[in-house]
Amino acid sequence: MKIKEIIASVEQLDNVVDYLNEVLPSNTVVFLRGDLAAGKTTLTQAIAKKRGITSDVTSPTFSLQHCYGDDLYHYDLYRLDHDEFMQMGLFEEFDKPGWHMVEWGSDPLKDFLESAGYNVAIIEIEPSGDARKYRILY
Repeated sequence: MKIKEIIASVEQLDNVVDYLNEVLPSNTVVFLRGDLAAGKTTLTQAIAKKRGITSDVTSPTFSLQHCYGDDLYHYDLYRLDHDEFMQMGLFEEFDKPGWHMVEWGSDPLKDFLESAGYNVAIIEIEPSGDARKYRILY
């Protein structure tokens, strides 16, 4: 597994997105990790903007999933444990081509996806002064 750390302000998020576009396969499940208000949805917004998506990108807290364009998916699993997620069959959504941005994804889900052959990356986000530190594991 490779690790890269990037410190970026909101204005510098394109640097993070450009790096992700360089290193991540076109079909990847990306686990976004960080405390509340760390910037998980903000990063997803920057990815969508870079892809030319003009619709509002918001956290899918109550709907579990939002789809943006043909290849960007955003999940919020905060209220859903691993067993519930599996019983609902939502993991089958990860078969769709594109990036799947997963907020609050569990380690058992990550382990399952990796064992099933999915490309999985983790982005840990934490405050760093007026910016954020993005620790990218892929």
